[in-house]
Amino acid sequence: MNNKQILGALALDLKRVAIGYYRGSTAMSDRFFEEALKRRREIDSASLKPYLVKFLKDMEGLKKDKNDRAAEDALLYSTIFQNASIMIS
Repeated sequence: MNNKQILGALALDLKRVAIGYYRGSTAMSDRFFEEALKRRREIDSASLKPYLVKFLKDMEGLKKDKNDRAAEDALLYSTIFQNASIMIS
C-alpha cells in the first residue's frame, strides 16, 4: 500500500479509538490503537512532511493520557492524518 492509503486507514483506526474512549469501551480503544500502531509501522516516513512525522511519533502518548484527553487527541490525529491522505497525490 502507499502512504495515502495507509494514512487513510490510520485515520479510521484513530477515529475508532476516539469513539471507544467516548463510549467508555477501553477494550475497543485498545484494540484499534494496536491496529493504528501497526499502520504507523507501514508508513514510509521519509516521504512525509516533518509535521506528520512528529504527529506519528506523538501517537504513542495516547496510552498515557486519561480517557477524555486520549479521545480528543485521537480525534485530532485522525483529522490530521485524514487531511494529509487527501493532500498526497
